[in-house]
Amino acid sequence: MPEAAKSNSESLKKLYHDMLLIRRFEERAGQLYGMGLIGGFCHLYIGQEAVVVGLMGAAKQGDQQITAYRDHGHMLAQGVDPKAVMAELTGRSTGLSRGKGGSMHMFSSEKKFYGGHGIVGAQVPIGTGLAFANQYRGSKAVSLTYFGDGAANQGQVYESFNMAELWKLPVIYVIENNRYAMGTSVTRSSAQTDFSKRGISFNIPGTQVDGMDVRAVKAAGDEAVAWCRAGKGPYILEMQTYRYRGHSMSDPAKYRTREEVEKVRHDQDPIEQVRNRLLAAKVSEQDLKAIDAGVREIVNAAADFAQHDPEPEASELWTDIYR
Repeated sequence: MPEAAKSNSESLKKLYHDMLLIRRFEERAGQLYGMGLIGGFCHLYIGQEAVVVGLMGAAKQGDQQITAYRDHGHMLAQGVDPKAVMAELTGRSTGLSRGKGGSMHMFSSEKKFYGGHGIVGAQVPIGTGLAFANQYRGSKAVSLTYFGDGAANQGQVYESFNMAELWKLPVIYVIENNRYAMGTSVTRSSAQTDFSKRGISFNIPGTQVDGMDVRAVKAAGDEAVAWCRAGKGPYILEMQTYRYRGHSMSDPAKYRTREEVEKVRHDQDPIEQVRNRLLAAKVSEQDLKAIDAGVREIVNAAADFAQHDPEPEASELWTDIYR
């Protein structure tokens, strides 16, 4: 195999592994939730894996991430230990927030991941603030601020757009358009359904991206990151993606048909797209099975660890709390 083709296959394998890790982790999280081992809300990222994995391929060390409550995949893509993520989901003492944050409120300052936010759209001004801090400190870091099509209609989002463009802040606004917000179709809730155009009145450029194709995501991410690092200000990326499960584990998703979901799975699944490309590049089925087996081993170890890790002491209720 020529060197260039071999290098391309290796990079595709990495993307395949990272997306598969999120998929298998989320599937296991769904199982643990069903067993009563995860409490509260739980929002799975199944179907949207290409968005965060592609963008992490475009980011550099030191760039920050901030998102809403569908945050497990973002943490895994950032390189956070799956055991720590699963321990937080199950409310254990070695969880990222020592069991207090649960599914929706995870943080890792070490990995520059600033949440996990439960209030719709609340992370957008915070992500903008991270970009302001980068500019103030003379850092070349970029803030990747993720939010959904539902949050895109929040007023604080547009206040953030105005500030970011006015001050030329290095922030990429990543709109993960999975078509349904909590359950309402974008066609019923948004006057402008092309979210890449939401920054026009602020002179913020935007690109609409096939968020089910990890290569397209990475290519768009490369352009947006370069724009921000050059000091040109914010950039909007609309990722057209799709979640296979309900909005949360308690959502039966009766607002869409089974046929619609199955069609997206069959025609656009982000992991299957990469798998097919790898097979076309002469990577063997055995190699792909080995990647899947390795991922399952990581996820099983994380789930086992989380179930046996001790719960926090009662005194932990009073630590790191504003009173």
